[in-house]
Amino acid sequence: MNEDSLAFSPDNFSGFARLFPLPNLVMFPHVMQAMHIFEPRYRSLFEEAISDDQLIALSVLAQGWEVDYEGRPALEPMACLCRIATYQRTPEGTYNVLLLGVRRIQLQEELPPTKPFRSAEAKIVEDHVPLHFAAEEIVGLQQQLLMAFKRSMPKIPTSYEQIDELLGSQITLGMLADIVAYTAELDSSTKLSLLKMSNVVDRVHVLLNALSKSGQSKVTRRTFPPAFSTN
Repeated sequence: MNEDSLAFSPDNFSGFARLFPLPNLVMFPHVMQAMHIFEPRYRSLFEEAISDDQLIALSVLAQGWEVDYEGRPALEPMACLCRIATYQRTPEGTYNVLLLGVRRIQLQEELPPTKPFRSAEAKIVEDHVPLHFAAEEIVGLQQQLLMAFKRSMPKIPTSYEQIDELLGSQITLGMLADIVAYTAELDSSTKLSLLKMSNVVDRVHVLLNALSKSGQSKVTRRTFPPAFSTN
């Protein structure tokens, strides 16, 4: 995988988001998600994306979506903009795809149904840290989150070494929070609340509280470490 081909700049986002709504997955920036795309409307979405800007927005269906799944059920207002990292077309015409989360986006207005898939006008939502937080406070929060993450992991020494090596010094607090939020065994409503938080410090505090409540007996189901963006 060519890192240059995955580079993303907010200036490259037109404000047009192709929506791939899901009921049971909350995607975050800085992680990768494998998907199998088989529904005709989403194959159409994917084929347009690969011929254009390589971008797809993984959105979250709001409660009550079951009664109108084939139509246009309500969506949560925050979604994750993803870049197509790689894909493979199957003999059946479906696609196996690897997506890289690049940014939070706020859905502003859904566009008229002129295509097989849904789309919306959206704006990028960047992470921010309150100005009054000193650098040492941010480092302290990062260490707290790393320790809480370790306690939630299976007690395998190599996993701890990977956390220290890959997360300890190479990424920002916001990136770390997103990776932990995606990887940790948390309920969907908690993950959704974390996706909606652009304030990094608030996100970390909510995540620390959620990890403490989850208990040390729970283990993560996703493989660690997930791949993440260095952008």
